[in-house]
Amino acid sequence: MDRQRTHRRATSQTMSEVANTRSLYGRKASKSISTGTVLPPTQDFSDVESHDSESIHEKPPPKPQTGPVSWMSLPRKDQLLILFLARVVDFLQVASLQAFVFYQLKSLDPRLTDAEISSQAGWLQGAFTGAQVLTAMWWGKAADAPWCGRKMVLIIGTFGTAISCFGYAFSSTFAWCMFWRMLGGSINGTVGIIRTMVAEVTVERKYQSRAFLILPISFNVAAFIGPVMGGLLADPAANMPGIFGKDAILGFDWVRRYPYAIPSLLNCLFLSLAGWAIILCLEETLPTKRGQFDYGLHLASRIKQKIFGKSSYDYARLDDNDQHTTGGPYEEKLSTSQPVKRSFAKLPFNRIWTKNVLFTLITGAFYDFHLGAFQNMWSLFLSTPRALPEQVASRSLPFVFTGGLGFPAASVGFATSIIGFFGMFLQLFVYPKVHARLGTLRGFQLFLALFPIAYFLAPYLAVMPSSSEAPAPVSGPTVWIFICLVLAFHVFGRTITLPASIILVNNCSPHPSVLGTIHGLGQSVSAGFRTVGPIVGGAWYGSSLEMGMVGASWWGVACMSLLGCAAATLIYEGSGHEIYLEGEEEEIMSTPLQTVRTRR
Repeated sequence: MDRQRTHRRATSQTMSEVANTRSLYGRKASKSISTGTVLPPTQDFSDVESHDSESIHEKPPPKPQTGPVSWMSLPRKDQLLILFLARVVDFLQVASLQAFVFYQLKSLDPRLTDAEISSQAGWLQGAFTGAQVLTAMWWGKAADAPWCGRKMVLIIGTFGTAISCFGYAFSSTFAWCMFWRMLGGSINGTVGIIRTMVAEVTVERKYQSRAFLILPISFNVAAFIGPVMGGLLADPAANMPGIFGKDAILGFDWVRRYPYAIPSLLNCLFLSLAGWAIILCLEETLPTKRGQFDYGLHLASRIKQKIFGKSSYDYARLDDNDQHTTGGPYEEKLSTSQPVKRSFAKLPFNRIWTKNVLFTLITGAFYDFHLGAFQNMWSLFLSTPRALPEQVASRSLPFVFTGGLGFPAASVGFATSIIGFFGMFLQLFVYPKVHARLGTLRGFQLFLALFPIAYFLAPYLAVMPSSSEAPAPVSGPTVWIFICLVLAFHVFGRTITLPASIILVNNCSPHPSVLGTIHGLGQSVSAGFRTVGPIVGGAWYGSSLEMGMVGASWWGVACMSLLGCAAATLIYEGSGHEIYLEGEEEEIMSTPLQTVRTRR
């Protein structure tokens, strides 16, 4: 009798837990459930007896420990590291270009005016993302297809971008520069795929705030290193004659003939190394391909065996539960109930367009527009010559004034790298606290308001007191303090909103089978408006210079960012699985409790 009462109590508790879990998926709990249990893998069960499939433990399984997620508790840190490096080198080739693009275009055609160079710079920076718009959706579909997969798309994109950097290094006309940037963008579908793989490596939502943070951190690392590298190595024969001069050790003829080639060649090298790291170390995360034989991983295993003289273990498909472990030995007791058959049904393309998906993409469109515009306009503004004395005399503050800061390429690189330096510090030490307090959606909505402030203040750098007279570059503590103030607003806003935007796109997916497609759509929208942003921003900036009111372009971008703030109020944070296909309800109800807890 005691045994039967215990069995009824435990079964009732199990049904309650499944009902609670089912409510998270928006469905009512079924009355028919399996009483098989799976003990949590993080506990030591060496003293627990094994029971047959009809028995149940008298004590309910202990709840997994909860607490703040740390970097060390993230699952599969080796895989996250490879994805981090792939994203760093991918953005490095974009960030390094910002420091010298104004001077490179000037060297290609010295007859161009500053306004014409601003327009060309916008087209050149938009060419890469513009080509991504046309192909990102197809790369997303290829990543979801069993004949290709995530890893192959990442390999193709990384090596393809490396080839485009090599070609760009030796371009001698604006047309060839455009060609190589467009080629690199068309073959580069890595951003959405990296986001998808991060989501699939860290399925549990509690890890997302940390795991997705590696993407903006990689952005800031590249934003810090790239402009400095581009600024220092641009025209090296003139800037470092002792190393790259005519009679120096590296004074090759091609260095003087192609003065802006070295940064692109370094990017080609870094991308190639990252490509080989992906081949040898990264595992496939597409569910239909996970665990299949991989020549790259097999080759890496053989190399380790040759170097260390130890027999290597072959890899094999892991259970869903194994994907969420954070390391450490454990013993897992399984019931003898029938295993659950995973379904791989895919949501049709015409059903992914939910209201939340649409508004999330619209919000991202405004967001990427003003980020792309700022990225181009900031480097142009720093490089633009200062206002001439007659232009200064015609000023009518607070709105009518013109000119830039007149920085050389090295100073442009340093001033731009401040973005990455601030960003790394804030994302490592400030973002986790803000996210824990406000959450993903609330933090995203609140910190979007910092961008209009930054864009409104930016043009006033042109009228700050300087210790040097025009046409020399502006200098003095007042200028640099104001530069840091403007960038503080921008970087603080981006630090909180960029990882949040990635999480919101990931969680707005209506079904796991279209996660890669959703990220492909997100990348298409992002690339599209990061194309339009630099082009429109560059055109606005050139027009504002011609009309003698440089602030007009900045304030136009500020208005676009305000529209993004309004659009963000119409979205909500989804679950990533809001539409259920035929048979999925039965699958969830037949899934052992511990597996359901793990998915949750």
